[in-house]
Amino acid sequence: MSTPLPHRVPHRIPRHPHAWLVVLLASQGAVALLWWSLGWRVGLPVMLATHALFWWGVMKPDSRMFGPVLSRLPTAEKVVWLTIDDGPSDDTPAMLDLLDAAGARATFFVVGDRAAARPELVREMVRRGHTLGNHSRSHPQVWFWALGPRRMRCEIEQTQAQLAGITGSPPRWFRAVVGMANPFVHAPLRDQSLTRVAWTARGFDAVAADPTAVVARIERDLAPGAIILLHEGAKHGRNVEVLALLLQRLQALGYRAVLPEREPDL
Repeated sequence: MSTPLPHRVPHRIPRHPHAWLVVLLASQGAVALLWWSLGWRVGLPVMLATHALFWWGVMKPDSRMFGPVLSRLPTAEKVVWLTIDDGPSDDTPAMLDLLDAAGARATFFVVGDRAAARPELVREMVRRGHTLGNHSRSHPQVWFWALGPRRMRCEIEQTQAQLAGITGSPPRWFRAVVGMANPFVHAPLRDQSLTRVAWTARGFDAVAADPTAVVARIERDLAPGAIILLHEGAKHGRNVEVLALLLQRLQALGYRAVLPEREPDL
């Protein structure tokens, strides 16, 4: 069963989503000064280094360069947060049954257009005691990291509206597609009171088809407060098996699932 956390889980809404722009302008001003005073042999490597740093901030799923991100729960107890991306899908009913049988709860990071196409599955997630997260409107996995401010805002805000229309309330959690978040993510997160969530443990179950290998990868990174990344609806068709095996291993290892929303201090 889900258990309240012993410590308050921070709701990390971005407060200064445009601070990165000040840093960018200052860094490139410094590059220009170095280039002018010391020449390109110094200026060019420094410019490339600053660009690489910003690139790293986009590509690293738990990078806090552009805004806050929650990557683990603040607890020393053997509890985990199960998060399931990319639904709803044909896998959803079976996954809900497995979670019920294990007495576990999860947060489903759903895609807005998929939720709008299958609202009954989204409502069933909530009816069975699970919670929802925003995982973009259309799941543009190839280009999400490169979206401009207008398209990024559309992807986030339209999903909030879609899920609020289906369930009566918008989510409080957001996960970037493929975990990559560029600087334009954080302004709509602030405006929608959303906290960006990364993960602690993953098994690459969106592409890997062997449940035993997937769960073994997750188990290597298990620790108190781990946020576990799972998927549903993958083309290989074995996400349900992965969840079944993972729930067995969590029980054997003495881990329990918790939902941060159920923490009374939040």
